[in-house]
Amino acid sequence: MASFQIRKYRDEDSEAVRDTFTMGMSEHVPSSFMHMLKQPPTQMVLMCLFCALITSSKSFLLPILAVTLVLAGARQLVVYMFNKYIDTSLSKDLNNISETYLKQKDSYFWVAEVDGVVVGTVACLPAENAPACLELKRMSVRRSHRRMGIAKALCRTVAEFTRERGFAAVLLVTSVVQTDAQKLYEDMGYKKIREFVVPELPAKIMNFTLMEYRLDLQREGKSE
Repeated sequence: MASFQIRKYRDEDSEAVRDTFTMGMSEHVPSSFMHMLKQPPTQMVLMCLFCALITSSKSFLLPILAVTLVLAGARQLVVYMFNKYIDTSLSKDLNNISETYLKQKDSYFWVAEVDGVVVGTVACLPAENAPACLELKRMSVRRSHRRMGIAKALCRTVAEFTRERGFAAVLLVTSVVQTDAQKLYEDMGYKKIREFVVPELPAKIMNFTLMEYRLDLQREGKSE
């Protein structure tokens, strides 16, 4: 198994970081689509549409075609939501990591590297609504390099940085469909403190829930 190192972000990493983040987020489109299909309102709409059309048309072909078109449109809605999030994230900070993270107080950006190739990322900055905490952001590991302990090492790096800066805890937000991430964070000692639905209309339609986690850090003479 190839070894990895975690180091500070450099400007020449920018394209690899953007690619890692984009591919990582795009992986969640299928699971998000399935999440949408499991919602009772979605199932009710599809069933009502199918029954109404089969009653009026006396044919199976039209209802099946209509439901197929609705499902295709629903999947495009999921793709649109993720593409919008990716574009927003790129413009907000990932297109200028040095300015957003490296030149700001109590902020940092790391990459995980294997054989000179960036395969993972993580960052942190002061939490907007919790002055005593830093927020873990932009955690992503390429699928080809998972199960190597990279994600756990990135999490520990953020925790150590947060502790060294004198902050009480690390916060992060993940989504209902990122079940592997949820398990990772819980294994690392994070506790889920709240759930909330994204305010945008497509997310509300999907009942796309976000989860906030908190890791309380060791104080002098105490353990985590």
